Amino acid sequence: MNKQILMVFSVLLLFFSCRAQSTANQKTIIEVNTLSEFKNYLNQDNVHVKLKAGNNQIDDAQKIRFIEITSNNSYYDLRDVRFMVDTKLFSRDDLIKSNDGNSMYCAIEISGKNTTLEGLYIETYGDTPGRQSKNKIFNIVGEDVTLKDVEVRTTGSSPWGYGYLYGLGGNDVRKMNGIRVGYPAKNVKLLGCKVHMRAMGHAIFLQGAENTLIENCQVDGLLRTTDAMLAETSGYGFDKKFYAGKGNYIEGTIVAEDGKILPGEIISLSEDGIRMYPDYKGHETKNTTVKNCTVTQMRRGICTGLSTSGDMVIDCVVRDCVATGYNVGNEDTLINCSADAKYGEAFCIPYTNAKNAKVEMTILDSRHGIANNLLAKINGTGHQVVIKTKSSEYIPDSMFIKLSVWEGYGNFNEKATMHATEIKLDNQTETEVITFNGTENLDVKSVGKVREATDSENVINESNRTKR
Repeated sequence: MNKQILMVFSVLLLFFSCRAQSTANQKTIIEVNTLSEFKNYLNQDNVHVKLKAGNNQIDDAQKIRFIEITSNNSYYDLRDVRFMVDTKLFSRDDLIKSNDGNSMYCAIEISGKNTTLEGLYIETYGDTPGRQSKNKIFNIVGEDVTLKDVEVRTTGSSPWGYGYLYGLGGNDVRKMNGIRVGYPAKNVKLLGCKVHMRAMGHAIFLQGAENTLIENCQVDGLLRTTDAMLAETSGYGFDKKFYAGKGNYIEGTIVAEDGKILPGEIISLSEDGIRMYPDYKGHETKNTTVKNCTVTQMRRGICTGLSTSGDMVIDCVVRDCVATGYNVGNEDTLINCSADAKYGEAFCIPYTNAKNAKVEMTILDSRHGIANNLLAKINGTGHQVVIKTKSSEYIPDSMFIKLSVWEGYGNFNEKATMHATEIKLDNQTETEVITFNGTENLDVKSVGKVREATDSENVINESNRTKR
């Protein structure tokens, strides 16, 4: 009997102890009415702050990072809150520089640890171009930071309406990027975020970040035909006599060798949807997972190929991208992903030094596109690729799957030995597979015809080596 009483007493003691601990861990919600009040808590640890719903103007700042969140273990509730950021701030030369060695301007920087920001809608307004091309809305450099259900709309790049045809930064080009996750960021989560790109730049990109999760996020941009550009009677392109920054292939768009913009082509007005850079000042970008995300009308949809650590892309959908739907690289794994090839290949493994990628790709309706007949390209070694579609009608007869090719995006090293070796390809579509010089030990199962490239096709492929 004494043992039973002692056991009951112990259970009750444990229960009340846990309850007391849970109560102690719950933070008192601090409700504030104005942005100036809200800013008082951005450097305070262990706070739960809720800003009153409504619009807030951001038209002044002290630093090039207009709002800095440096707190630890804090939660910021910005549901039903809108920030409107004047693009003139990105051109101010009197703002205090950062001490991190990076001159970027951004609207919000989060550098704390275990900090969550939820629910904000933020947009730039005005058409004043920034002082440099590294402008962005969010810069996340903290550890265990979560950005949840945030919506971003970008404007304020220059020259707007020509995408990457006049360069990717410098000279006259000024960009306005969406969300950056960069070194020393670790274990960052982007959950349910939306980025509407109405400016030149990347929507979501990583530089030197480790263990990033991007889940349930959506990105959209805008496309424009070169026919629409050539019809202009004034503006930046007109003043340039419709000559692009260089000739041949520019990020998914073909121009003449002398740089003249050609009719019948298409561009994205922005850059990549979700993009990994290989590193930031020697700190590698590692172990990214992109899950259940959608990207439409960008240059490249989801670009993991430039990070070499091997990233995971799961249950993602890419539509109407111009350079490629998915750029795949070393050790990357794509599971249950899908894309169309209306304006650029559905996916590519373009790098000759990429090894052991695994791709499972469903081809979406690729009819009624322009300026593309490449369904997929595969270079490198040891990849396992499955290509399928729900309807054979989705893929025009003019499209091909090609191995060992310079055509399309990638292949920056003109001195590389082009090859596709030890590839296992399961082509469940009726699309023809063409193997070019350098394709060896191909293990292929294909519904569509498989053939070697002709001599003339190999000559054309080799000539594309220098047309990057």
